[in-house]
Amino acid sequence: MTALHEIGDLPLRLGGVLRSVTLAAITRGRLAPDGRNAVLVTHGYTSAHTFIEGGAGASEGGWGALVGPGRAIDTDRFFIVSSNMIGSAFGSTAPRSLNPATGRPYGPDFPPITLTDIVAAQRRLLEKLGVRGLHAVVGPSYGGFQAFTWGVEHPDFLRGLVAAVSGLTSPRALDPSPLAARLATDPNWNDGHYYERPGGVLATMMAVREETLRRYGIEAELARRLPDRPARDAEIQRRARAWAEAADAHSLLVLGRALDHYDVRGQLSQLRARVLYVLSRTDALFPPTLAAEVMPALAAAGVSAGYAEIDSKDGHMASGTDAAKWAPALRQFMDSLA
Repeated sequence: MTALHEIGDLPLRLGGVLRSVTLAAITRGRLAPDGRNAVLVTHGYTSAHTFIEGGAGASEGGWGALVGPGRAIDTDRFFIVSSNMIGSAFGSTAPRSLNPATGRPYGPDFPPITLTDIVAAQRRLLEKLGVRGLHAVVGPSYGGFQAFTWGVEHPDFLRGLVAAVSGLTSPRALDPSPLAARLATDPNWNDGHYYERPGGVLATMMAVREETLRRYGIEAELARRLPDRPARDAEIQRRARAWAEAADAHSLLVLGRALDHYDVRGQLSQLRARVLYVLSRTDALFPPTLAAEVMPALAAAGVSAGYAEIDSKDGHMASGTDAAKWAPALRQFMDSLA
């Protein structure tokens, strides 16, 4: 069950302070007396911390098969913290939250944030929970960005990091500028103040979601149980509507713009944690050819790193939908950090 944690005021890397910050999270397992058996699980761009429970809302594929008793991220051994991000629409302080200064939702006035701010908020949360050190930070896609940022920002706080279907910098496909321009054409956009309009920008968000799911490889995943194309289309549209009704366009823009400042290629020498880098054979967003760049860069920086490739047809969703194909590598890596 999600809990909301108040972590106080958060100074931001680009200036200003985000007041009275709340961070949503799910915890599982038990924290050891020394506070050092914790694993932070970080979610993707358009999904939420609930992705460890699986379900249709997990954009990069639900991780229910990876997190639990006896699984690769073993809740019998580790204290699991699956944290939402500040700026996300799914429970944490974000554009839809009330601005304490005005008593109205931030909307387009939400301050710009970076990955370092997202990680700083998570560090506050962990300290509040009594965590004194992390066994690992593990996440897919945008969650992998968070894992690498954790490694360079707090190198002595974690033993390992796992970045799945992710990279050292953000791909052009995640540039939010085209999305911002598209949202501005919605008749309810109202210069970003669409909360005041009935229905908001639901139609545009549904269309964006459907395109994202198809780009991530959902058709291959659904084809295993829905061979009929009309049935697959109907399921994709159902998922798109369910997500769009819960999501927020401003959160997509805020988190997308945070990636303008994400590039850890010049900071790899700061890493002390061991790394497991994981890609999917059919991922168009983070293709397996990235390994030829990332692994030598890690080696040149003196980082102990391993690589695993998921032999899957499921594209960007493979880390969740085909979890069994890389769970042994993840389990072995987690064991090796002990």
